[in-house]
Amino acid sequence: MNKSYIEKAYYLMKLGREFEYRAKEEYMKGNIAGFLHLAIGEEAVHVGATLAFGKGDLFVHYREHVWALARGMDPKHVMAELFGKVTGVSKGKGGSMHLYDPKFNFYGGNAIVGAQIPHAVGAAYARKFLGHTEGVLVAFGDGATNAGNFYESLNLAALWELPVIFLCENNYYAIGTRIDRASAIKELYKKAKPFMVAEQVNGMDFFEVFKAVERAKEYIETESKPYFIETLTYRYEPHSMSDPGDYRPPRELKIAHDRDPIEILKKKALERELLTEEYIKKIDEKVQQEIEEAVKFALESPEPDLDELYKDVYCEVCTDVVS
Repeated sequence: MNKSYIEKAYYLMKLGREFEYRAKEEYMKGNIAGFLHLAIGEEAVHVGATLAFGKGDLFVHYREHVWALARGMDPKHVMAELFGKVTGVSKGKGGSMHLYDPKFNFYGGNAIVGAQIPHAVGAAYARKFLGHTEGVLVAFGDGATNAGNFYESLNLAALWELPVIFLCENNYYAIGTRIDRASAIKELYKKAKPFMVAEQVNGMDFFEVFKAVERAKEYIETESKPYFIETLTYRYEPHSMSDPGDYRPPRELKIAHDRDPIEILKKKALERELLTEEYIKKIDEKVQQEIEEAVKFALESPEPDLDELYKDVYCEVCTDVVS
């Protein structure tokens, strides 16, 4: 892993975190409505997996701001989407839970828990059928592994030998329910072992996540078979802005903060001379400026016209759609 990768990783992780802190602030001001799910604390998974995966289709859940930014979406247009403005990545119609941009092969923000998993399997089937070399990565939380379509998707991916990486973000809580109260199997990668190669890694460490996804990507592209990764991570914020989050003990939160992914990256990168204090300071200042510009852009962008309510409902270029 070269220096440029680590510099990019630090920038994206810092950008993602500051973006979400500011989104939280703007939500409390009333500039963002609807749902807002923050992934503060999980940046090593989102950025590490995105950078290691590279080309291919990326399907993720509704806690997807950092995924979208790491994939290359402009912070201005992501923030504008959260504000419900026409300049947003989904024209202001999706909000926080529905960031989507096919230019980046990014199919994010599925509001139904686990619904993106069979979608990703379908995309992997299509890529294999068409002879593409790139595969598919699908990210989901620990709660999704208790759903029926999770097992159905694992079964079909294994049966049809599809090039898809299943990446589970195990942050130990499905909304407010801790994993040991909902899942008979606590080590979630073991749920996938009967179907495919599966492993568990430290999701608070960018280097571990990157290497795991790099291994998985090489495997699915050479073997054309699925691969499962469980990343052990943690979200510092409650499930959503409407959740008080008082079900988690202070000691647990402190342990998680002591394993902060950005601090781990900085420490290891400085020791290996892959980052410098000067670069970190420069990036911190750059990120703050970009966040201010994103909020200004979102505030000044227009609301969608009422006519937009009737657009993008049906496919206007498809011949086999009944309208």
